[in-house]
Amino acid sequence: MRSPMTPPSENTSAGEARAASVVSHALRVLRCFSVDEPLLGVTEIAARVGLHKSTVSRLLATLEQENVVERDPQTRRYRLGLGLISVAGPLLAELDERRAAYPVLLELTERTGETSALMVWSGDQAVCVEQIPSPRQIKHTTPLGTRYNTALSASVQLFLAEQPPERAQALLLSGIIELPDPTEASVGTYLESLRQVAEEGVALNYGKTSMDEVGVAAAVRDHRDRTVAAVMIAAPRYRVTPEQAQLLSSAAVAAAREVSQRLGAPAGARRPGQASLGVR
Repeated sequence: MRSPMTPPSENTSAGEARAASVVSHALRVLRCFSVDEPLLGVTEIAARVGLHKSTVSRLLATLEQENVVERDPQTRRYRLGLGLISVAGPLLAELDERRAAYPVLLELTERTGETSALMVWSGDQAVCVEQIPSPRQIKHTTPLGTRYNTALSASVQLFLAEQPPERAQALLLSGIIELPDPTEASVGTYLESLRQVAEEGVALNYGKTSMDEVGVAAAVRDHRDRTVAAVMIAAPRYRVTPEQAQLLSSAAVAAAREVSQRLGAPAGARRPGQASLGVR
């Protein structure tokens, strides 16, 4: 006996679900690539996203046709392609914080000699959306779009300090924000340290995530007095003494204040850096 035909509405719903699943899988594949691992093979990606190698291979083939990924001619492994720029470009161009910050970052790098950047918060990660590299031969830089979820990173400290304590605690205990030994006790100690960051509007990472790097981030506020971005300075630790770190912090705070003014922050808004910043 023949089965009754599936109603058109059910076919449509099933097709939409499959399409959404394909998009979700493609995004998971793209998120496997990072600054530390720019080249990945099909087997590596399949293991990370939990999909069959044949499925990942088909996804990569489609993404390659659209120039979203490209294959290295020597290793035959994949890397992100220039086609992503055409997708992200309009977003970056329309980002008010980026437009307001660019000339300030140029001046900041010229004045300090170190790399300056603009970071925004995606909900559980700090994302680099603009950068002016240091003119020096030895410097710290990062590609646009790089994401940070390490709790001791200066920008992550700054953004987490603005979150409700319950939200920050959930991110830390779940491991979404990475903290060494994330016990309830260590998370509590970390959250306590964020109170000073919130008061000052500036955070320092003096070799905490990398022994070779110093990072400082200062809060950028908008016309509603909300933290919407962070001005970041990154420098090699060997040329930054604790005293010089204090000077970099002051420079980041001044730059963040200028960007905030460009975004219409009210005159009576909280001003970052009003308390002294120690190396911590």
